[in-house]
Amino acid sequence: MAGRFEIHRAGDESYRLRLTDSEGNTVAVSPTFKSLNHLRDGIRAMRENAATGIVVDLRQQA
Repeated sequence: MAGRFEIHRAGDESYRLRLTDSEGNTVAVSPTFKSLNHLRDGIRAMRENAATGIVVDLRQQA
């Protein structure tokens, strides 16, 4: 089973997104979105960036 995007209410008119892995562990939690349209845009952006993003290791800064 693949991970999933879960939409949660974060107040009367705001929403938060939680990304979980196939075992239900939380991988990421979004900031609060003021509308479902903005949240859907966030999901779209997360999918695009995760697929094409590079890994940057910041442990060894000079």
